[in-house]
Amino acid sequence: MRILIGNHIDPSIRERGDMRAWTQRALWFARPGDLLILCCEPDEAFVDYALAHAGVKREELTVLAAPPGARGNRLLDPASLTVPAFVEQVRAALGPAGAGAVCEVFALWPSASVTRFADALGVADRFPGAAFFGQGGGEMGNSKANFRALAAAAGVPILPGRVCRSLSEATEATEALLKGSASGAVVVKQAHNGAGVGNQLLVPEQEMAVDHVGARHLHHLAPGSDGIAVYWAERWPWASGEGRWPVVIEEFAPGADAVYSEHYASDEGTRATETGRLLYVGRRLSHQVVPLDGVTEPVRAALLDGGRRLADAYRAFGYRGHLSADALVLPDGSVVFTEVNAQVSGSLHIYQSIAHGIVDVAAAPARQVVEYHVPPTWAVPSFSAFLAALDELGLAYDPVTRTGVIVSMPAIPLGPGEPVQFVFCLAYDPAEGSTDAFGRLDARFASVPAGTYDASQHIGTGAVSFSS
Repeated sequence: MRILIGNHIDPSIRERGDMRAWTQRALWFARPGDLLILCCEPDEAFVDYALAHAGVKREELTVLAAPPGARGNRLLDPASLTVPAFVEQVRAALGPAGAGAVCEVFALWPSASVTRFADALGVADRFPGAAFFGQGGGEMGNSKANFRALAAAAGVPILPGRVCRSLSEATEATEALLKGSASGAVVVKQAHNGAGVGNQLLVPEQEMAVDHVGARHLHHLAPGSDGIAVYWAERWPWASGEGRWPVVIEEFAPGADAVYSEHYASDEGTRATETGRLLYVGRRLSHQVVPLDGVTEPVRAALLDGGRRLADAYRAFGYRGHLSADALVLPDGSVVFTEVNAQVSGSLHIYQSIAHGIVDVAAAPARQVVEYHVPPTWAVPSFSAFLAALDELGLAYDPVTRTGVIVSMPAIPLGPGEPVQFVFCLAYDPAEGSTDAFGRLDARFASVPAGTYDASQHIGTGAVSFSS
């Protein structure tokens, strides 16, 4: 038996909103006999759907909802895991064998609260990296500032930039980087955020406001050093989390292709697990594709080599588990790394459970899997309506052809009467591509005029802004 915990980044590091749907992707990792802990009662329609695809019977899985805690049922409160009554509930669910039945504790986010929970049950030795995570290692491993130091130490190529710990240092670094930048622009990064939401592209000319991968926000700098000083006087609290975290400032790399190399770090060593590509539309993460194709062998080798060296460095300081090394392929074919997500990323379920476990992309004939975020221009009324449309359009996943759509997280409305937001995977023949299938869904559901939606409500959250 394994204990799977559908948690997210600790609110003490970064506040999140309603993560009920996103954390239920933990269902894709379930095996017969497992115990799954979520922040709420799961969406039963999605449970039945996901488990049917994964080949797990509902009665073979135990699902518990943790006590609501400070955030209700929207997000698993770290303190809820060690509420004595809940620990006893988990202990009872383990059955007569008790702690002896547990072979692994697996969490989406490596929180110190998971170590405390495992300690309370007497299974801390089955939570890989427990001692490290128990001392706050999750924050250490997921800081973009720490990444730059570790990448430099490991000899992994990164973009020119600096880690800044004060407003004055950020101002000076921005001036220096803008002067030396071939692109004439820089990217400001919060130490803790994801999907480009915590990044802002600083451009001296509005014409440079491109659809940059990984930078959700834009800012037009006024001419001269005064514009930089004004920017940082306004934005340092945002960038630094009210002074709690350092800030990364990097040279902007236009025309880059966003890719990643995922690895697993264990006591024995590290191993590569998958490579993929991230694609952005309107500075918003739109979809990702596995396995990675369309790159030269030197690019693939550089991506795997850099990812391996980063995984080895993170393993050396105590990290255990899955991690993703994000990178950019520059127009000249060189590969530079941008961050490491030392957690269960939003890619693991795509390649491990769906692409390899269900579709078997390595088998003949070849298949690829792309996961799309429902575009903000779609109005999907419900999970059942989407499944019905898949049937009508002939797009539901077919295990014989190994093509079609698998919905990869629950479709939970943003509010009463609001359309649902979710992500879905599409398995397809690489020779044919996925454009036609996606276009048919777009024709069915696209009904929200562009520019009228609230971007901050979209999966991956964070409003698009352009300030000057």
